[in-house]
Amino acid sequence: MKEKYLGVDFGDARTGLALSEPTGLLAVGAGCIRCGNLRKTAEQVAAFAKEQGVAKIVIGKPLNMNGTEGPRCERVRAFADIVAEESGLPVELFDERLTTVSAHRFLSDTGVNSKKRKDSVDELSATLILQDYLDRRRNKS
Repeated sequence: MKEKYLGVDFGDARTGLALSEPTGLLAVGAGCIRCGNLRKTAEQVAAFAKEQGVAKIVIGKPLNMNGTEGPRCERVRAFADIVAEESGLPVELFDERLTTVSAHRFLSDTGVNSKKRKDSVDELSATLILQDYLDRRRNKS
């Protein structure tokens, strides 16, 4: 049996979540956490990960387009450290460049209105981050 993973798109207002299905082939949206507090959000993510029985947490790493780390990366690293500490699980930061743009484009192309898009974009971004991670992991094997 393969391991289950949790994908996370950390944001200041909303944090999107996605889970891999048991075979590790597909990522599916798992909701959103609405909390502006770094520690409380990290604690909720850690609790969700334990509750779902995941083996690893994959958090989107917001790199600049040229591959460098900007100020947002520092906040994500702090978040990831708290998640790792609270969950006791391995946490990996994974390049998330363009996932939010792709999520907005997909929702727009599929006719999701802007109000619903705001509610869905973080969860879809987390799904794209996790799916990209799963695909790259599978292609390395």
